[in-house]
Amino acid sequence: MRASGICWVLAIAGSPPWCGSQNHHRDLCPGYGRPLRDPGASRAAITFRCASFPTCYGLEYTFRLRPGVKFHSTDFFTPTRDLNADDVIFSFLRQGDEENPWHQYVTGITYEYYSGMEMPTVIKEIQKVDDLTVKFVLTRPEAPFLANLAMDFASILSKEYADKLEAENRKEDLNNAPVGTGPFKFVAYQKDAVIRYQAHDDYWAGREKIDDLIFAITPDPAVRMQKLQAGECHIMPYPAPADIEALKADPNLQVMEQPGLNVAYLAYNTTIAPFDNPDVRRALNMALNKEAVLDAVFQGTGQVAKNPIPPTMWGYNDAVEENPYDPEAAKALLAEAGVSDLSMEIWAMPVQRPYMPNARRTAELMQEDLAKIGVNVEIVSYEWGEYLKKSTDPARKGAVILGWTGDNGDPDNFLGVLLGCAATGDGGANRAQWCNKEFDDLIQKAKVTADQDERAKLYEEAQLVFKRENPWATIAHSTVFMPMSKKVSGYVMNPLGKHGFSGVDIEE
Repeated sequence: MRASGICWVLAIAGSPPWCGSQNHHRDLCPGYGRPLRDPGASRAAITFRCASFPTCYGLEYTFRLRPGVKFHSTDFFTPTRDLNADDVIFSFLRQGDEENPWHQYVTGITYEYYSGMEMPTVIKEIQKVDDLTVKFVLTRPEAPFLANLAMDFASILSKEYADKLEAENRKEDLNNAPVGTGPFKFVAYQKDAVIRYQAHDDYWAGREKIDDLIFAITPDPAVRMQKLQAGECHIMPYPAPADIEALKADPNLQVMEQPGLNVAYLAYNTTIAPFDNPDVRRALNMALNKEAVLDAVFQGTGQVAKNPIPPTMWGYNDAVEENPYDPEAAKALLAEAGVSDLSMEIWAMPVQRPYMPNARRTAELMQEDLAKIGVNVEIVSYEWGEYLKKSTDPARKGAVILGWTGDNGDPDNFLGVLLGCAATGDGGANRAQWCNKEFDDLIQKAKVTADQDERAKLYEEAQLVFKRENPWATIAHSTVFMPMSKKVSGYVMNPLGKHGFSGVDIEE
C-alpha cells in the first residue's frame, strides 16, 4: 500500500524566501515553480517550459512555450488561463527593471542571482511574439545564457496572480502564498516549523505519485537524525559528518552520496585595509591548517579546496599550486607587509549547509591558527537572513565564512557570480568585494566565447589569477550525503544540490 505523503526533514532555519525577504533557496523549492529551461536537460531536450529553444550562441533567443501548462489552483487563487508569454516577461522584468512596480514588492528585496549574472546588462529586451512565443534580445553574446535560464531565479510566476494581488494591495503574498506550475503546490507555512505542499493535479508532465509533501524545519542535525530514525520523517539532508557511519549501519535506512559541486570559503573584504593587500591575504591563508578543518569539521567527507570551483567541473585547473601551510612563513610575510598586532573578525554562519557542516567550529580552528602568527580573531555571527544581507555590505569589516553549490554546471556560475566585478557592491554575491581587471577580463571573454574548450582555457587562466591574489581562503569541497528510509523509492540526488520529488514514492 502506497503512503499518501512524504516528510522531508529540512535543515534551514528562519523564514522561507516567500515568507521573508531572502532570495530563493534551493532547499525550499520542491517544485512549486519551474524555470524557463530544465536544468537537467541537454540543449537538445524538451524542457519544462519550452516546446523548443535555440542551441546557438547569439543575440536573439526565441522560445516557443509548451501549450497547456497549468498554474496551481489553490484556496487563495483560481487561475483563468494557462501559462503564456506575459508570465515570462513579468517574471524577468520584475527583477531587472528598477522602475517596474514589482521590483521592490517586498521591502529590501535584492536579486543577487539576477544581478550577479549580469542579466540587467545582458538582456536588452524581452519581446512577446505571440501568446506562446517570447524572444530575448541580448546586448552581447552570452555563452552561459541558456544555462542561467535553468536556475531557480528564472522560475515563471503568474502575472494574473500578481495583478490580483496588486489590485488588493497584497503584493507581499507573491512570497507569502506562492503560485507556480510545478509538480507540487504550496498549501501552508508555519514559521520555523513546517511547510506543506500538495501534488499538482494538472501538472503538465503528469501528477506525482505522492499526495502530500511536508517540510519539517529542523536546524539541528541531531534532531533531524532522530526524526529520521524514529520514522517521523523519510528523507534527511545534511547529516552531521560524525553520524554518517551510524546512519549507514541502520538497517532501516539507505544513504546516498556524491561529490558535491560546491566550495566552502572564507572571503576577505579586499577593499578594507590591510585586506586590500594580496600579500596580507596570502599570509593569512598560509597560516590556516585546512587539513585540520577537513578532519575536525568535515570528518574526512570531502577534500581540501585550492580553487574556487570544484574539481568535478569542466574548466578546473589542477595545475594551480595551493598556498602551503607554513605559519612561520606567514608571520614573516605579514612583517614584510608592515602589519603587526592585527585584529580581525571572522563571521561564522549560524546554519549547516551542504558545503559547510559547522561554520562555528571552522571559525574556532581558524582563530587558533591565526593566533599562532599574532593575529587576534573575534568570531561573529547573525541570524541567517541577516547574515546573508550584512555579508554583502561593502563596508563590512569581517572575513565571511560562506560557500556555494553550483546552480547550472557552468564555471561562470562560480567565477562570474561570486568573483566578477559586476557582483560587487551591496546585495551582490561577491563577498570579497574583489574587482580585479585581469581576472574579470578573462571571465568576460569566456562569456562571449562559444567553444567550450576555449572557454575552459580562459577559466583555467582566471584560476591562476585568483590564487595569486587570494581574495578568499578556499576551504573545502564536501561530499554530499542523503540518508532516507528504505521505504522511499525513486529519489535521485541532483548534482546541482536541488531537491526534487518527481517520481518519488513511499511504501508502507
